[in-house]
Amino acid sequence: MTEIREYPKMKDIYGSLVFDQREMKQRLPRDVFDSLIAAMEGRQKLDSSIADTVALAMKDWAVSKGADHWAHWFHPLTELTAEKHTAFLMADENGNPLNSFRGKDLMQSEPDASSFPSGGTRSTFEARGYSAWDPTSPAFIIKSKKGGTLCIPSIFIAYDGSPLDMKTYLLRAMQAIETRSMKMLKLFGNRGVRYVHATVGGEQEFFLLDRPRAQKRPDIRFCGRTLVGSPPPRDQKMEDHYFGAIPTRVLSYMEDVQRDLARLGVDLATRHNENARCQFEFAPQFTEANLACDQNQLVMETMRKMAREHELRLLFHEKPFQGMNGSGKHINFSLEDSEGRNLLKPSTNHRKNVIFLSFLSSFILGTAEHFGLLQASVSTPGNMYRLGGQEAPPNIICVYLGDAIASMLRAVEEGTDDGTMKPSRGTLDLGLSKLPDIVAFDSDRNRTSPIAFTGNKFEFRAPGASQAMAIPVMALLTVWAAGMEKFLGFFEEEINSGLDPVDAAIKTIRKVAAMSRNIRFEGNAYSANWHEEAERRGLLKAKTIPEGIDLFVEPSTIKMLEEMGVFSKKEIEAFHTIKLEQFVKSIEIEMSVLRDMVWEGILPALSKQILLEKSSRDAVAGYGLPALEKWDKLLVRLASAKLDLIEKTAELAALREKMSQMTTRGHAEEIVKSAVPLMLEIRKIADSVEIFFSSENMPYPNYRNLLSLSA
Repeated sequence: MTEIREYPKMKDIYGSLVFDQREMKQRLPRDVFDSLIAAMEGRQKLDSSIADTVALAMKDWAVSKGADHWAHWFHPLTELTAEKHTAFLMADENGNPLNSFRGKDLMQSEPDASSFPSGGTRSTFEARGYSAWDPTSPAFIIKSKKGGTLCIPSIFIAYDGSPLDMKTYLLRAMQAIETRSMKMLKLFGNRGVRYVHATVGGEQEFFLLDRPRAQKRPDIRFCGRTLVGSPPPRDQKMEDHYFGAIPTRVLSYMEDVQRDLARLGVDLATRHNENARCQFEFAPQFTEANLACDQNQLVMETMRKMAREHELRLLFHEKPFQGMNGSGKHINFSLEDSEGRNLLKPSTNHRKNVIFLSFLSSFILGTAEHFGLLQASVSTPGNMYRLGGQEAPPNIICVYLGDAIASMLRAVEEGTDDGTMKPSRGTLDLGLSKLPDIVAFDSDRNRTSPIAFTGNKFEFRAPGASQAMAIPVMALLTVWAAGMEKFLGFFEEEINSGLDPVDAAIKTIRKVAAMSRNIRFEGNAYSANWHEEAERRGLLKAKTIPEGIDLFVEPSTIKMLEEMGVFSKKEIEAFHTIKLEQFVKSIEIEMSVLRDMVWEGILPALSKQILLEKSSRDAVAGYGLPALEKWDKLLVRLASAKLDLIEKTAELAALREKMSQMTTRGHAEEIVKSAVPLMLEIRKIADSVEIFFSSENMPYPNYRNLLSLSA
């Protein structure tokens, strides 16, 4: 009989490994707690005098949970996280053991910064860097089999103060949008609001494979995607995977991931099968932007760890399988005030609706004028294979609003709004008396648009699955802040002219709606007509990933980033260099792995298959079979494929040598121009002969075997 194992309820373990407000309130003096909360809400600067008290409470709590080390946990510009563990245990002057963790340890640490990307702002021998506590994101414990580590979310900067992480830029962008949002609300007369926070929810798509099979493929091990392989017989032809019953093995994995994340205060609200075979998705609850980005990193780290325990191989790559659906990371975002009001929620109240349209149109304005930054934020090596395809948004930034909101904005723009235009929801009559009415939304959703309004928030569908959320969120909030800054300038002018705030806002909305008309599109963004139209509108700034990365250093973008206080000119130029270097290194690894797979696996397999077919052909040659020439054609085809692969891989090796002499920018251009097309040629040849391999001669597990999860 199968043993039924009892697990603790999610609500009983939720947040048990987080030093959250509940724990702070219990363990900190009231004045220290109030001061810390005020800093977390952005109402005052963190008071360093409370650090010793907070550190003592945090240490006692962590030790009680089994932690024996602490670490500043930060996000270097690698899309991953980093941590340097320090033991609590130390000996006093008499040699007696004691647990030590002081305020200065909490506030600041000094990890070696020489091994992290800097974009040329520092030399390798310049090793000193600083990590500094970010109190807006709670500390947590990562458990291990023999103990645990107290992780303290932190920023990471160089010795001269230059940011070497993603969190610093994100926090600056949050400050930019939140201060301007407060100003907007005050101009409307909302004096009671203490703060405004950006809120984010990131949907995480991923693939799961059987680990023993996947590990037999060097491309999956080193690149996170397949460099060769023809589509399986079933592929996505039956369209029955999306929202289908989750396989037992995958469900067990998902439950363990959710359980571990619940202890870390991360609430994964939904889980389901995605479109492609072996593709799935987690979606968390909405939370404050900085915390959401931290939590997404925890989600990815926990998923990786748990996959190994379940003998699964986890893939976050945007396009692991050619000809199949790719994976994205859809970022939902909005603004929320201290009263819990969503500032992007339409209302039946005219004044509230005008406030909503003011925030909405300021984002659209910022996007219309600075969409290049959004395109740059998703220009990553993995996204090169995904963006532009028919299962992902095109590499053209536009905004979809839906019929109801688009009509409202159009009415204001045309001056036909009489104050009665409000969103309304009807019901759908199914003609079934036993079922409840279904509430209808004001408009349908548009999956083809990279940015879509979904009823009470925006959704950014262009980021890749492997990306950390911090940079795309930074870009979204920064362009919103820039749009709001311009909106506020017009708004204040109208108020100063004597208009009531509502009338002044309507006049401003009308003005900025006309200015942002080019970015709004309500149709099918996959259509060829839209691509032609987008080019006429000036929305096709970059057609390749290197060109997209270059948009970081477009003069208008640099100026805007400096004005918003998010990047200095020096910082964005360094960031641009890092992104180009990462692109070049990623594709160079793929080139190297592809060459090795051809020479170590595919060519020997071809030789064996040729010998097998030749031996079989010769064995029946004396029987007078009329169709032996077909066998000969097969042999010629296999032999020609082998010669072509030898020739093309030699070209690939020569190209790598040539590119090694180029500048980083020239290298990146040559990758797009020559390397990627050549790799696709090699893949085409290899895939064309894969079907002729016997199972014994198959050099690597094929798609048919990879995309089949055992129960």
